[in-house]
Amino acid sequence: MRALSEQELVRRAAELEWLLCDVDGVLTDGGLYYDRRGHALLRFHVRDGLGFALARRAGLKVALVSGRASAALDHRAAELGLDAVLSGVADKGAALDAFLERHSTAARKAAFIGDDLQDLTVLGRCGLSFAPADAVAEVRAVVHRVLSSPGGRGVVREAVEVLLRARGDWDRLFTTFTFDR
Repeated sequence: MRALSEQELVRRAAELEWLLCDVDGVLTDGGLYYDRRGHALLRFHVRDGLGFALARRAGLKVALVSGRASAALDHRAAELGLDAVLSGVADKGAALDAFLERHSTAARKAAFIGDDLQDLTVLGRCGLSFAPADAVAEVRAVVHRVLSSPGGRGVVREAVEVLLRARGDWDRLFTTFTFDR
């Protein structure tokens, strides 16, 4: 793991414009579920939806990057109002290059959450990289931080909290959810 000092985490988090996230194994548990007609079903964790909302409130844009195209994924992304969805991506490194050019930004201004070998070409290039607790060993070895949550169980929400605390946005956003008794 490429551990960062707290100071370096804060510096890199402050530069971020985008949070990019793999889908299968990160946003979902990686399982493939089909109904009796063969339609793919995906299970999303509500905490990750809140994580995306918090990231956007803090000024980050959010994109999903998936090797598979899925109507369920498109529906969830639209429901959450995400900024971009790259699906059916065979080469995530090439997709990242095109994405960065299209959005006039640099890899150092993006954080990425990935869990498996096809994510390695992106994880090594982004300003900050994260992996779920159950990511493959090769991914856990190269990311800046391995999170405690497994894929599909709130790992995006956990990563967003790390980013927002480092950026100094957490306390301001957290107070919008508190109430007096």
